[in-house]
Amino acid sequence: MIIERSQKEVLRKRIEEESRRFIQVIYGPRQVGKTTLAQQLEESSRVPVHFVSADLVAAGQSAWISQQWEAARLKLKKSDHKEGLIIIDEIQKIDNWSETVKKEWDSDSRQHVPLKAVLLGSSRLLLQQGLTESLAGRFETTYLGHWSYGEMKKAFGFSPEHYVWFGGYPGAALLIDDEKRWAGYINDSIIETSISKDILMLTRVDKPALMKKLFELGCSYSGQILSFNKIMGQLHDAGNTTTLAHYLRLLDTAGLLGGLEKYSPEIIRQRASSPKFQVHNTALVSAQQPKPFNSVRENPALWGRWVESAIGAHLVNSTLSQKLTLTYWRHGNAEIDFVLQKGDRVIGIEIKSGSDQKNKGMEVFNKQYNPYKTLLVGRSGILWEDFLELDPEELFES
Repeated sequence: MIIERSQKEVLRKRIEEESRRFIQVIYGPRQVGKTTLAQQLEESSRVPVHFVSADLVAAGQSAWISQQWEAARLKLKKSDHKEGLIIIDEIQKIDNWSETVKKEWDSDSRQHVPLKAVLLGSSRLLLQQGLTESLAGRFETTYLGHWSYGEMKKAFGFSPEHYVWFGGYPGAALLIDDEKRWAGYINDSIIETSISKDILMLTRVDKPALMKKLFELGCSYSGQILSFNKIMGQLHDAGNTTTLAHYLRLLDTAGLLGGLEKYSPEIIRQRASSPKFQVHNTALVSAQQPKPFNSVRENPALWGRWVESAIGAHLVNSTLSQKLTLTYWRHGNAEIDFVLQKGDRVIGIEIKSGSDQKNKGMEVFNKQYNPYKTLLVGRSGILWEDFLELDPEELFES
């Protein structure tokens, strides 16, 4: 698979120009092309590259990083090049990885060894912990997220409907003609692996079965607001709301499922709100749906839920790579599906994929907050197919 993405050139430029000063950290969910990108950089690089993966290394072997770093130094020393590159994939799998990387990076800096470093990881939580605790001032991060509709269309010829149902996993794109096989790939290679390897093996989870049930429930309610008390009523041995909120954050850091907070200028009220479930990729919902694509597509009410989830996923992934904040808003019977914020500018977004294009919530939201914009995504506004091709940050441009 060849990665045809704008991030590729951005990362290449950063590695070539900025790695002298910063460790380049590339993170994101599983199966979005991080390893493929690194392999392509290795193949096209003009300098000696030492590319290794920590995926199968025992967690306690922090010395393994030092061994690989020394191998990269020797490769550079034997070459005629003035610079070299070490790439370590799945770095978060090694305990105390950040302390070891800091030691080797600082040693190279003192001895003027021109070795650049690129670290890849799929656990946002553990990467951020290591970066802020040990590597402050030494790193630059790039989020490589789920593929957008525009990227799937260009690489695999996806239609908007295909993208809404099958989502943005490039590795599964060639399997969509066999939905059973496609769903098996999503469930086994992405969902199960992300939970078992990126969460359960790396983070303490006292009730793993509960977290998996929370994920399944969250997928079935993607695009809907549900209080933690109601969630507890639908889950066996649900513990308390603090436990559920913690598990939802873990699922979010793995690029699976998040809970959007309610928009309010008052931060305390916002954090106390009921979450609105939102998957990061609609494939996670479709793969667990017993009905096939064509059956759901022909049901306007059901299909509308998928369209809203696809737009929500598009917005969520944009907030992770850009300085945007995504929430929802509801007051009584008035509701706005999504509230996108950049600095002091606020945009309300309402999704209407069905025949009913009326929305009282937009009027109430406008009067109460005087936002920068309010947008209707539907037949009376921006077509949802067109919205999926927009860069959300461009909405803030005049």
